[in-house]
Amino acid sequence: MRMRTGVTFTGLALAFAAAACGPPQSRNQGDDDGVDGGNGTDADQVFPPDDSGGSGCQKLDLLFVIDNSGSMGQEQANLIANFPMFITVLDASGLDYRVAVTTTSRDYHYNMTLPVGGSLPQNTGAGDDGRMLQPASCSMTKRWIDKGDPTPAQTFSCVANVGTSGNSDEMPLGAMRDAFEDRMMDNTNAGFRRNDALLGVVFLTDEEDCSYEASVNLSFGQSLCSSQMETATNYVTFLDTYTGHRSRWAAAAIAGMGPGDCTSSFGNANEATRLKAFVAAAGSQARMSSICDGDLSVSLQQTLALFQSACGGVIF
Repeated sequence: MRMRTGVTFTGLALAFAAAACGPPQSRNQGDDDGVDGGNGTDADQVFPPDDSGGSGCQKLDLLFVIDNSGSMGQEQANLIANFPMFITVLDASGLDYRVAVTTTSRDYHYNMTLPVGGSLPQNTGAGDDGRMLQPASCSMTKRWIDKGDPTPAQTFSCVANVGTSGNSDEMPLGAMRDAFEDRMMDNTNAGFRRNDALLGVVFLTDEEDCSYEASVNLSFGQSLCSSQMETATNYVTFLDTYTGHRSRWAAAAIAGMGPGDCTSSFGNANEATRLKAFVAAAGSQARMSSICDGDLSVSLQQTLALFQSACGGVIF
């Protein structure tokens, strides 16, 4: 039996929008105000079932995949500044949530063909490879933050401060799959995923995704991100398979929306064409927000609206 509460998620998202910095922005899907259920109509209670056969949900397992390359310091700071209100909305909704963080860095290898013949193996060095972060400085007892944990906003602020020394070839899609595939198989992230929870993913990056899964051979001087990437739609298929149903997951990409590169007070962002392809393939289960809005409270507000809509239509 699903318990009702007296506070609507929609009303809390409106409060979040009012309390956060920066002017409200319109969503990039439809003509609604960015805080409803994603189909142009406001919900009448917290994460209710919709009229498409969904059962509604009470739990959210949420992974943030944060770019930790050299250009991301200001974006991380803005995310951390806005997360306390994000947590306040989740707390007041009554939703049983858990939140984890990983980075876009992966330890990957490729071969560079030399002009004199032969090839030179390349190794990027250590990456997080989808490991949910548990820094000793953050005093975490596990690799994620649960509803009811002491000071969840402060803990997130600590763990989301992932630094800027990560690999410059960002792989948010690959890191997501690592988190739920390889890092589950080796038990690093074991225990995070609950089968009766909506799985949520938030990608935050100012670069193009360069994820690949197979061995890559590059000609001399060729950029890793110029070719041979894993098809973006494969990651949609992975999430469908991993959760068992398209309705059981939702993903928000906060990145360069294009067309072309963009500029904000954070700096420049490349158009994230592969994340755009991922979002398009996922349909109503995903949305994209611009990292160049200059205020991540806008994107987080839109992300909350996406999860509300997805929770209403989930089928377990």
